[in-house]
Amino acid sequence: MSDHNRSTLPQACNNIQATRGQFSSRLGFIIAAAGCAVGVGNIWSFPTQTAQNGGAAFVLVYLCFSFILAYPTLVAELTIGRYSQSNSVTAMTNLDNRNWVRALGFITSIMGLLTLTLIYSFYSIVGGWFTGFSLAPIFELSGLHAVATWLTDFNIYSTVLVTLMFMALTTLIVNGGVKEGIERWCNRLMPALFIILSVLIVFALSRPGGMEGLKVYLIPDFSKLLNQQLLISALGQSFFSMSLGVGCMMVYGSYLSKKANLPLTAFQVALVDSSVAFLAGMLIIPCMYAAMQQGIEIYTAQGQLHSADTLVFNVLPTLFNQLGVSGQLVALAFFVLLTIAALTSSISLTEPTVAFMVEKLSFQRHRASWCITVISACLSVLIIYHIETLLGLTVKIATQYLQPLLCLIIAIYGSWIMRQNRLLKALSQGFPEIRKSLFWKIWPWYIRTICPGLILIIFLSNL
Repeated sequence: MSDHNRSTLPQACNNIQATRGQFSSRLGFIIAAAGCAVGVGNIWSFPTQTAQNGGAAFVLVYLCFSFILAYPTLVAELTIGRYSQSNSVTAMTNLDNRNWVRALGFITSIMGLLTLTLIYSFYSIVGGWFTGFSLAPIFELSGLHAVATWLTDFNIYSTVLVTLMFMALTTLIVNGGVKEGIERWCNRLMPALFIILSVLIVFALSRPGGMEGLKVYLIPDFSKLLNQQLLISALGQSFFSMSLGVGCMMVYGSYLSKKANLPLTAFQVALVDSSVAFLAGMLIIPCMYAAMQQGIEIYTAQGQLHSADTLVFNVLPTLFNQLGVSGQLVALAFFVLLTIAALTSSISLTEPTVAFMVEKLSFQRHRASWCITVISACLSVLIIYHIETLLGLTVKIATQYLQPLLCLIIAIYGSWIMRQNRLLKALSQGFPEIRKSLFWKIWPWYIRTICPGLILIIFLSNL
């Protein structure tokens, strides 16, 4: 069968292209895609992973993985999305007409949507905590101390309430569609995130102990670089942080104009995402050491973090409370920052499944988004009722096992299945001179051989 025949998309997909949404500009896409990538993974998970896995050594490995493994995979995922101009299931099943390839593409894309639902379920719990901790200073300053305490003591009922609030807010934004929902709100939320983050870093570094934390964060212990747990944690974090393997970036790529330079756009998204993660660590780690200066225990006698899942909730408010009324204002700014970061990603976590249900199952957008919310809410409530065991387990399964495996398959699809001539044609749109570029001399070979090999080696070493 010819390569041309294998690449033919169904006529139904072509009909969809005329009606589906699209980002209004490349900048709008970069902000939205960066918003998709920037979130709980950067500001909740990354600093915690850094504190657990050797400080600056983890940061160095994470940044390396972000650009030598996650970035090439991001280009592949965006390329498949823009080439297909469809939801992730249609995109993966129509790259090749051979039955086994279509079956593998279908299974991979459905696994991606299921993984996405799993991530959204635990993500919304953390996003709900951020929401509750954002509201608590307002109640505290209003004299409603009991309400503030109830929202922040991690009881089952308050956790369920704030989780459902966070999910409802996410769904209302997604209902607006690509331009009026995702792009519009990311354009507002992302600049606010950078402003608040920058102000809080200055605060953190000015506290006693803050500069000591900065040294731990920036000066690596090279003896820890090849630690097996550090490597797999950094690999999973780089993919989780950029929302790879689960269809988010593929669907965002399908909304991207043909005029956009995909390698450059992907690099800009990766750069923004890694920068926010780096800045978040520059905030959290110094705050941890400032808290330790105040006598707050961060690590156990064995060197393990106390309550890693709730680190930012247990440690930082204690530090903020020592500042009196001004501490309440700092706490408000900090948790509003986290809520913004969580929202910019949570709207992308539902979009691939919404796109699938709208385009393949003929759902109306608002019905599809509310349907996903109800299903995910049920999973979230189940996790909340068994949070000590299920939260950490869910995060580990989704981010350290399923996402790297799915990224491995997408890297293979974006190189071996699409074939070099189709890749060149797809990437030439928006980058006409790509054939002569250094990127084209390296990336096709790299994504075919080195990238899948490295992912597989690190993944298998953790089994």
